[in-house]
Amino acid sequence: MSSTQINIKPNILSELLATRDWLLADGATGTTLFNMGLQSGDAPELWNLEHRDQIIALYKGAVDAGSDIFLTNTFGANASRLKLHNIENKVHEINKVAAEIARDVADQSGRKVAVAGCVGPTGEIMAPLGALDYTRAVEMFHEQAEGLKVGGADVLWCETISAGEEFKAAAEAFALADMPWCGTMSFDTAGRTMMGLTSAELTKLVSKLPNQPIAFGANCGVGASDLLRTILGFRATVPKKPIIAKGNAGIPKYVEGQIHYDGTPDLMADYACLARNSGATIIGGCCGTTPEHLRAMRVALETRSRDLAPTLETITSALGGFSSLSDGTDGAGPVRAPRHGRIRS
Repeated sequence: MSSTQINIKPNILSELLATRDWLLADGATGTTLFNMGLQSGDAPELWNLEHRDQIIALYKGAVDAGSDIFLTNTFGANASRLKLHNIENKVHEINKVAAEIARDVADQSGRKVAVAGCVGPTGEIMAPLGALDYTRAVEMFHEQAEGLKVGGADVLWCETISAGEEFKAAAEAFALADMPWCGTMSFDTAGRTMMGLTSAELTKLVSKLPNQPIAFGANCGVGASDLLRTILGFRATVPKKPIIAKGNAGIPKYVEGQIHYDGTPDLMADYACLARNSGATIIGGCCGTTPEHLRAMRVALETRSRDLAPTLETITSALGGFSSLSDGTDGAGPVRAPRHGRIRS
């Protein structure tokens, strides 16, 4: 691609960002669908075709809880992941239908709500470490993007990426689709992504992309405390774009054969305000985050005043200890830290 910067065309998300100093994103797709009856091993993306009512309920849950932007149920709707279920020929259809359902929910909300076409990682490792070459990654992301575009998504939302080359491939694919986008990585190994990138390195990567995102940041990871430390890492690099924070609702625990997250609505309300104070503009939840959590986050953001950036001690006191001593930006390797502070279960 040319090194010329690509202009972002008008879209609902950009309009919202121009008039608001924070936006509430949505919560967990997987957690909600499992609560609705999705079974382990099933393809959640097929529910767009087979369980329309549940997908409407998924989207409405976020919108009714106050989300200004919500993601489509298309995280794994690329050819590589759908091939695991022998439905790789349904990429365009699944993405299109998911976005169409989301468009209807947003349009019926009575307010301005942005539909974000969710694009997760391919599930393959990029060359030279793995078998996925860059060109093929662009093709897969582009195929998914076109389906979401036709279905009516306002923006594309690439999330839980760990490799820089895969992030670049998504950006190029979204340019081919002529769609604005946002992107987040998951920092889950001592402040680094699985492939070793730090918050500072993502900021540098974003600054050099020909197709610039509207906003970028972090999602998922270990827990809310770790994610906020990453957000502070972004802030320290003085990025020129809005920062996204979508942290998990506490820490996962295995209870009676199922994964449960221990973060209460009160804890996520504290997290939301700490995220805003840390420099995030788009604030939502990831794994374990339900509409109940989102409602508490919305109320907190609306009623609590903005404060100074929190110290690390403030974060751990409110949300619990970090999973490692380092956030990755100091060059230190993964060293687990003792958990301390308050965790509400």
